[in-house]
Amino acid sequence: MDRRTFLAAVGGAGVVELMSPAQKAEALEAAMVQELEAAAREAQEAKKPRMGSNTENEELPPMPAKPTLVDFYRLRFAPARHVLQSAARAQEVGMPERTIMACLLHDISVTNFVRPDHGYWCAQMIEPYVDERISWGIRYHQALRFFPDPAVGYEYPEMYNRMFGKDHEPDEYIKQAHAEAKVHKWYMEARNITLNDEYAFDPAKQVSLDPFIDIIGRNFKNPPEGLGYDGSPVAHMWRTMVFPKRPL
Repeated sequence: MDRRTFLAAVGGAGVVELMSPAQKAEALEAAMVQELEAAAREAQEAKKPRMGSNTENEELPPMPAKPTLVDFYRLRFAPARHVLQSAARAQEVGMPERTIMACLLHDISVTNFVRPDHGYWCAQMIEPYVDERISWGIRYHQALRFFPDPAVGYEYPEMYNRMFGKDHEPDEYIKQAHAEAKVHKWYMEARNITLNDEYAFDPAKQVSLDPFIDIIGRNFKNPPEGLGYDGSPVAHMWRTMVFPKRPL
């Protein structure tokens, strides 16, 4: 994504000037995910016969009575190209299953629930259903994106320099989160997500959910009542995605 496209996506340079450093980064992440998803949808639509319908006004497909995470991927998150590419990269370089699972989940809130502080929201959404290390890593990957770690091969994203300038300073709470994560025993849980995150925006790469079905089954505890109906502290978040247009 170039700077002009980014500015157009967020409403212009004036809007960006009013954003905090963290807001700029979150806006860029959302714009990149949306650009990738839009390209995937355009490719899918191009393969369908033309029926004269306006797909933007079509209703979302109904969810099963007891939806699983896979149902959300197929009926709400799709095409989910960025997280699938991220998980595929983690798998290709031999990361453990929990890291692959974390990569599959790390940005699901961006286009489907809420954008600001997406690492924190996403971690909270999945916390009751995954290994604690997965949700911890997702929470802190948001901060670690801004801090290079040459010892493990993570460089500061050049795109951030292009979009925000080389003098960009993260918000103080982001710096604090990085400092906390850096000395934590699970530091690499979050760092491994960043290693497989910033490189997963390839519009030409097609990745299916199918290779990850078994990994999801082993690493995500779908509640028997269905996501959104199990009475957990985060059930309402999943129900919001089931019925995103419900007025009341």
